[in-house]
Amino acid sequence: MSPLAADIIGLIGSALFVGGFAYANIAKTLNQLWFNAINLAGAILLLISLSVHFNLAAFVLEAAWGTIALLGLGKAVWERQRPKDQPA
Repeated sequence: MSPLAADIIGLIGSALFVGGFAYANIAKTLNQLWFNAINLAGAILLLISLSVHFNLAAFVLEAAWGTIALLGLGKAVWERQRPKDQPA
């Protein structure tokens, strides 16, 4: 992958993070599915970018962020599939 393509992918990932953060602060009710999906996509794109411009600290941060987003996404999907009258 070219350095330019890596930069563009990384910038899109960063834009997703910023958009997700803005959404979390503006939304009256947070849609956990969308919020975590946006964060996971951002982390994946930044990890792809880091495959060209490697930085250990950024890699660890994005891997952690992606893992947390993946867990949150799983929780959001689980809660949507659970019957409403069943306790958590």
